Amino acid sequence: MNFNFIKYRKIYFIFSGILILGSLICLLIFGLKPGIDFTGGSIMELEYKAERPSNQEIREKLKDFGLGEISVQPTEERGVILKMKEIDEDTHQKIIQKLGEIEERRFESIGPTIGKELKRKTKVVVVLSLISMLLYIAFAFRKVSRPVKSWQYGIVSLFILSHDVLMPLGIFSILGKFYDVQITIPLIVALLTVVGYAINNVVVVFDRIRENLIKRTLISFEEISNLALNQTLTRQINTSLTTLFPLFFIFFIGGETLKYFALALILGILFGLYSSIFLASPILVNWLKWKERK
Repeated sequence: MNFNFIKYRKIYFIFSGILILGSLICLLIFGLKPGIDFTGGSIMELEYKAERPSNQEIREKLKDFGLGEISVQPTEERGVILKMKEIDEDTHQKIIQKLGEIEERRFESIGPTIGKELKRKTKVVVVLSLISMLLYIAFAFRKVSRPVKSWQYGIVSLFILSHDVLMPLGIFSILGKFYDVQITIPLIVALLTVVGYAINNVVVVFDRIRENLIKRTLISFEEISNLALNQTLTRQINTSLTTLFPLFFIFFIGGETLKYFALALILGILFGLYSSIFLASPILVNWLKWKERK
């Protein structure tokens, strides 16, 4: 028995509209907090041998070094990650002495010039990735012309891509405001991976629609779209779950450096699964109905 996904499309559109509006408001109000990958600075990962002091106590000990705004991020039971403006080796050693009985796990320093270069290259990579995805969609559906044009599949895919990336960004803007979570290169990589994953899910459904258009010429496009969703539903859920299970393990036990990378992938995959089932085909159906009414 097939479930009628298309029938309730107005509910999906209202729910998605609320999510999109909420994400845009969060991004406008809170913005995104760029990490030292893009701004330049130093990062220290430490572990206290005794009980870890509070974030405020750590900041108080370091206030005389003139480090600007210091990000203090607790990890595990006694660990902490410090992010600050770029420091030299002399200041680095003084900070270690000032903090007392600690073990240093990691120290990295990125200059502002390197940070600007990374920011520029990241923008180029993102733009090229989106363009390549759109070209792929246009090529894959170049022979589809009825009742929805091939370019319409591409436009809907672009919207789905934007939706699946915008949702995690909105959540990370909240995390950045209240939990000091920063946007780093691994997070950008995760979001680009989400773009590829989202396209894969949408193409699976659209490709089944294309096959059904050839085989079933006597039923409406709405029925064909609904049939395609039911035919691909099990595959989509199974594929997403097999990816999500290891990501949840990475998020909970993989350490602080991989935690938010895994979270970005988890959010992207969940929103990608949602949009490929409840948005992509319903948008095409609505677009066609609007066109027919005109």
